[in-house]
Amino acid sequence: MDASRRGLLLNKFADLLQRDKEYLASLEVLNNGKPYVEALFDIDCSIDCIRYYAGWSDKIHGKTIPIDGNHISFTRHEPIGVCGQIIPWNYPVLMACWKLGPALCTGNVVILKPAEQTPLTALYCASLIKEAGFPPGVVNVIPGYGPTAGGAIASHPHVDKVAFTGSTEVGKLIQEAAGKSNTKRVTLEMGGKSPLVIFDDADLDQAVEIAHGAVFANMGQCCCAGTRTFVQEGIYKDFVAKAKQLAKQRVVGDPFDEKTVQGPQIDKEQYTKILDLMKSGKEQGAKVECGGDAVPGSKGLFIQPTVFSDVQDHMRIAKEEIFGPVQQILKFKTLEEVIERCNNTTYGLGSGVLTKDIDKAMMFAQGVQAGSVWINCYDATTPQTPFGGFKMSGQGREL
Repeated sequence: MDASRRGLLLNKFADLLQRDKEYLASLEVLNNGKPYVEALFDIDCSIDCIRYYAGWSDKIHGKTIPIDGNHISFTRHEPIGVCGQIIPWNYPVLMACWKLGPALCTGNVVILKPAEQTPLTALYCASLIKEAGFPPGVVNVIPGYGPTAGGAIASHPHVDKVAFTGSTEVGKLIQEAAGKSNTKRVTLEMGGKSPLVIFDDADLDQAVEIAHGAVFANMGQCCCAGTRTFVQEGIYKDFVAKAKQLAKQRVVGDPFDEKTVQGPQIDKEQYTKILDLMKSGKEQGAKVECGGDAVPGSKGLFIQPTVFSDVQDHMRIAKEEIFGPVQQILKFKTLEEVIERCNNTTYGLGSGVLTKDIDKAMMFAQGVQAGSVWINCYDATTPQTPFGGFKMSGQGREL
């Protein structure tokens, strides 16, 4: 197929996503439990991603290389082949498009496995891909469980690459399976315990809002969530008070209700893990400013928006990925100190810094071990910018 034709098909797919946006968003709410407004935003981001890669389809090429002697040297960019793609349950449509866009624009065949908790929107996207006119067999959506369907993709000798987004524990198994089979290429985007550093010269109200969104968006179920909120000592007390007030205003409930900003957690396993980690925070001496438990009287997997203060680096809530609506606020004094503490983790996915001092911001950006550094904002991901992590947050880059 001509490269320009691939771009036309991807744009047609984006048109169909736009046409069915409201239906897809509703399906995503049933799929995942996120509020309808957030699901709509995810679909818009997915459309942007597909259109971006549609534009790249006929613009990827090699180069000629001047060499000595009577020879010609040039490079070609060729499709990898069969790409296995294993996506998570927290952003089902968006993560599918992050995987599909780059693979399809470069002429690959895709086997995509959605998380077993959230297969609905991936299957609907498959029907749209067929409607757009992609040839049969180019995109194959295979629902199933990780050990069986995911394991088969990772270990199959005729799969040339596997791209995975999910937990560090599972990512290690995928890399092991890839190595034991045909040493296929592997891209891993895994867990995080990302720091958001707030200096005392930052606009306090704006900082509280940014930090709130960094941790509470999508019920806290975000790989790059800014869960370690480092606040300089001069504004620590005021910041905690405002963060508590904002968290207490969150409306938890039916994700189809337009007033709701936080739906249920994805499943019982994740719900129980969050409650256990919050319990450990209390036992290890962190102060519960608000929340700290399940929503009383709830019939679903709803957890109260929770803010911990007086958090210390050794505590489990400061070290382990919670993946829930839990903000941990830590105090720091100096730039050098906070960079060292930010890097004292096995993860290295995202990070952020809020300050009016550009020198501080740039020193932080150069010193922190993280794949993304956001300055005076957080989680500003776009399809134009590579995304991925260091250390146990993964290898390679998405987008």
